[in-house]
Amino acid sequence: MAQPHATPNPRSFDELVDEGASVPTEGWDFSWFEGRATEARPSWGYARSMAGRLAEAAAVLDVQTGGGEVLDFALETVGPQRPPLVVATEGWAPNVAKATRLLCRRGVPVVASADDAPLPFADGAFDLVVSRHPVEPHWDDVARVLAPGGTYFAQHVGPASVFELIEYFLGPLPESSRHHRHPERERADAEAAGLEVVDVRAERLRMEFLDVGAVVHFLRKVVWMVPGFTVEAYRDRLRALHERIEADGPFVAHSSRHLFDVRKPDPKP
Repeated sequence: MAQPHATPNPRSFDELVDEGASVPTEGWDFSWFEGRATEARPSWGYARSMAGRLAEAAAVLDVQTGGGEVLDFALETVGPQRPPLVVATEGWAPNVAKATRLLCRRGVPVVASADDAPLPFADGAFDLVVSRHPVEPHWDDVARVLAPGGTYFAQHVGPASVFELIEYFLGPLPESSRHHRHPERERADAEAAGLEVVDVRAERLRMEFLDVGAVVHFLRKVVWMVPGFTVEAYRDRLRALHERIEADGPFVAHSSRHLFDVRKPDPKP
């Protein structure tokens, strides 16, 4: 999403909702939200940090690349220091097509692989595995495809991310759902897979939705937030939200992000 600050959109409820419902949703390019919504960025700057890791790697796998935008930026940033081998996976067909178009000019193949399927690569094939916002980190598989001494460097979505917006539509969620994706749980899972957690950093970041069209587009794009979301099913709640934004200003939520720097131990001296 765009960086702060922006001003509310003066158009009507129907105009805003119709626009939010018609914008294409493939890929992870959030530039459409410019002037419509804002989200603070984590202090570590994942895409640039990824570029620094690419400069030191020989064989890289980007898991769940989305539309390939983050990997493309990192490769552009690292320039001629790019690794000799870079491969990406993606599980959603529209994103596979978009990532293939974007990354083919970088010489990066995109492998269609379901998010919950084993990674279709040999054991120890990569010295660096990266991922931005994987649906679920599969630590055993990450450990398998990493070479000894290799690194998993990823930004994950954290617990209770954007729950203010989710609960606006779904009502209060069980307390147990607030602990899903907790970084300490993921640390334990990584260690159980035989990986060494070098560093974990977590931040909670302010988001603002300045019009209801931005909410519609966001929920269509990030489909797991409100499963089965459609304008028709939630039109009354959307209208109430539009009136709330008109009266009180932006709808505020908070995203949750954490950074994992994980190493596969090398048994050699």
